Amino acid sequence: MPKTIALVEDDAAIRENYIVALKAQGYQVQAYEDRPTAADAFSTSLPDLAIIDIGLKDEMEGGFVLCQQLRSLSQTLPIIFFTARDNDVDTISGLRMGADDYLTKDISMAHLLARIAALFRRIDLMAAPNAQKDELKIGELCVDVSRMTVKWQGQPVALTVTEFWMLHALIKHPGHVKSRQQLMDESRMVVDDTTITSHIKRMRKKFVQLDGQFDHIDTVYGMGYRWQL
Repeated sequence: MPKTIALVEDDAAIRENYIVALKAQGYQVQAYEDRPTAADAFSTSLPDLAIIDIGLKDEMEGGFVLCQQLRSLSQTLPIIFFTARDNDVDTISGLRMGADDYLTKDISMAHLLARIAALFRRIDLMAAPNAQKDELKIGELCVDVSRMTVKWQGQPVALTVTEFWMLHALIKHPGHVKSRQQLMDESRMVVDDTTITSHIKRMRKKFVQLDGQFDHIDTVYGMGYRWQL
């Protein structure tokens, strides 16, 4: 049965463009132009995944409110913020509210579709208790590649799908520097250098919140980043 994606986007032209692209991938699409309409629909029936813009018509943070409403209805529903707003405050706010990923509209449609597929895969694997583990262990880091989950000192690290693949790229060869281009390639995304830097900063902060002594994600100025043993 096809997966259902809810798309909440107030720009009609952008909304129609995404509807066409998502339907071409075999998804069913429920599109909404504002928060109240979407919220009413979600109170009756939940989609399999939601893509939400932050600014919705006259509500500058309507997407944040909608995300909170969705999380009160389901703790596991995959939620992607897809917005033109690319700053740390908005991103961190969105992720703290329970979004699974935060993508900016300068990425390619192929990247968005890859993120959607990855989120569905992660949900399916998490629901399969007997799924075979594919673990990488480096010191106090434990990464289950199959389930796309990460633990540090035994504690879960709530990484987005984008952050997970960037971390995976770094730990495959600890100590080796990965350029921004390599991180983009292995994370299956096309963004500017500033966005890569923001992802690294947010990922590092999540580890530091669990362990104030964490210092394993190393910036090599002018070259890129590495996982330092």
